[in-house]
Amino acid sequence: MLIYFATIIPILLFAFIVFSYLQERKYRRKPFYKLADLGWQRHTPSEGAELVHSVAMLGDIGAIALDGSDPVMQLFEKWQQKAGSASTAVFLGDNLYPIGLPEEGHRLRDVAETRLNLLLEHIDSFQGKGIFLSGNHDWLKGREGGYKQMLRQEEYVLAKLQDEDSYLPRHGCPGPVSLQLAEGLLLVVINTQWFVQRGEKPLGSKYGCPYTDIEEFFIAFNDLLRRNRHQRVLVAAHHPLYSNALHGGKFTMKQHIFPLTAAHKRIYIPLPIFGSLYPFYRKFFGAYEDMSHRKYKKMRKRLLAIMHRYSNIIYVAGHDHNLQHFEVRQNHYIVSGSGSKTAFVKKGGKATFTLEELGFFVLNYYSNGEVWMEALAAAVPDQETVVFRKKLDSLLQTAPQQATVPSPS
Repeated sequence: MLIYFATIIPILLFAFIVFSYLQERKYRRKPFYKLADLGWQRHTPSEGAELVHSVAMLGDIGAIALDGSDPVMQLFEKWQQKAGSASTAVFLGDNLYPIGLPEEGHRLRDVAETRLNLLLEHIDSFQGKGIFLSGNHDWLKGREGGYKQMLRQEEYVLAKLQDEDSYLPRHGCPGPVSLQLAEGLLLVVINTQWFVQRGEKPLGSKYGCPYTDIEEFFIAFNDLLRRNRHQRVLVAAHHPLYSNALHGGKFTMKQHIFPLTAAHKRIYIPLPIFGSLYPFYRKFFGAYEDMSHRKYKKMRKRLLAIMHRYSNIIYVAGHDHNLQHFEVRQNHYIVSGSGSKTAFVKKGGKATFTLEELGFFVLNYYSNGEVWMEALAAAVPDQETVVFRKKLDSLLQTAPQQATVPSPS
């Protein structure tokens, strides 16, 4: 009997691994659509509706090619030409890999500066507006000294673009900062890296931030959403609140069997069972940049507790290197983090759409109040550039609502 179990269990485990691996290979780099959205190609904006404003949301753009061949930047140029002046490009952080903009003399400074100049040239010649947010890599991957690293990038962008709103929130403060993009469409920018940052992070007048207690951020954020519940609110940040990818605790079977590929993609040393320890740790305990980490978890819980009170919000982030959309409690949550890298994303769950491909999301706001989301892929063979389109329904509120903030408990 013991020999029987010693034989059958490894066989079943091996069969499960092979089956899971083959299932993953079937849908990797293929778009996943929720059943209700399978016919998305048939749905288009209402006839006669005029496009009022278009917003491109590019996350994790910091590893683009410098020779003019980058597919995402070529796609971005096409969008710029089409969108014209009534448009905004929002860069959702991780603008420079691997460690943001180092000081002069650092071995990575020249490449980082060249890459940043390329992005700024696209914005400088742009008829619309360009806004940069900061991500964990812009903050030196969250390590000590990250605050100064982020400030160096902020000052560089401001000096080049000569626009005080081109890098938000200013001084690395938590935010929220709001910009009226069009009548009925409000952009709110928050700095989610502040909540997971390990080293120095700004708060109070010493740093140019409007408050000294982080609880005031949540009060201000709730009040801003309450006062603008009559219009569409686009909240831009770096860290997603929903994700079917790595930072949401989703790993491939390959990562369970060959965990050392996380350190280098060519280290194929099989470590079954033991190899699952790393993915399980990331899923249930998490690194500082994972949803399961206590700091990230606390931030996510507070933000969702506030946003679940409203039904007119579109939250967009980067961080995970893929394209994802979720619809939860009449609000929409977008991951647009494949500006220069791609990574595995699991299908299904709460997601309405997922895709492991280079690209970005665009929001189009129309004169009749409709908001349409489009996913643009830079390199999907035999398909149109638009790989998903959806009307983002919401319930705009007009009745007064008490400005209370859910407690942190």
